[in-house]
Amino acid sequence: MKVNSEGVSSSRVYLPADATYPNLLDFFIKAFPHIEKNEWVERFDAGLVLTEEGHSVQALEAYRPNIHLMYFRRLAREPEIPFEEVILFQDEHLVVADKPHFLPVTPSGLYLHQTLLNRLKKKTGIQTLSPIHRIDRDTAGLVLFSVKPDERALYQNLFRDRAVKKVYEAIAPYSEALMQRLPMTYQSRIEESEHFLQMEEVQGEPNTDTFIELLEIHQPWAKYRLTPGSGKKHQLRCHLNALHIPIQNDQIYPVLTPYQEYDLDFSKRLQLLAKEIHFIDPLTNEARSFLSKQALGIA
Repeated sequence: MKVNSEGVSSSRVYLPADATYPNLLDFFIKAFPHIEKNEWVERFDAGLVLTEEGHSVQALEAYRPNIHLMYFRRLAREPEIPFEEVILFQDEHLVVADKPHFLPVTPSGLYLHQTLLNRLKKKTGIQTLSPIHRIDRDTAGLVLFSVKPDERALYQNLFRDRAVKKVYEAIAPYSEALMQRLPMTYQSRIEESEHFLQMEEVQGEPNTDTFIELLEIHQPWAKYRLTPGSGKKHQLRCHLNALHIPIQNDQIYPVLTPYQEYDLDFSKRLQLLAKEIHFIDPLTNEARSFLSKQALGIA
């Protein structure tokens, strides 16, 4: 694996010995028929196809069998996220980062360089970093990364077995009716809706649970402490919406707003923060506790 100047990891392809092609460009076109010829020409011209030693190769160079080449993805344009992540902890096993709002955890869609994973690879020089869990792009706060690939599953199993306590904070409307019920554990069944971005509550046995506490009141808003027992997609956003207190600046619940690709409104941060995380390290048997340095304020 190679990493370019932006901290983005490459992909690797083998050039088989039992094949012949007029040149390297022809091989890539045949090997990846879903990618247009012009795209490969531009990648070669931009120096995004290299030998394992890191030397760029040209599109019309002769095909060289029985070797590996590295290639990088190319984006014509990518949204710039003007907020910085903070590394809170790092040892030989873990990296714990405090993620800002709007920054995706891993590459997808329009995002390649502007992701927490690639920023951390660039900062730390650790190219084997891999997220143990994820939080939404809109959500800020704690994200854990495994340093060694063969240890990642041990940490992921903690989340699978509900051996990790995660605590969030959220700003949402104040509700006098709800105040009479807090603190409370809210349970419901959440499934994918017809729109891939939204989850919805449906009838059936609950598959999610969230413990909800009141932290602060500043009408018409309040700050809530949320401790999820399960880890379904959009669980906290879905639960508070179901209780008629959707999280402030939520662009998905209750109404899905048009997706902004480039002109992001950074003034409308989803008021949801992954504030704390606690677990017993499966490798060292130490009690691990991490706290985000970020804070949500009621305007």
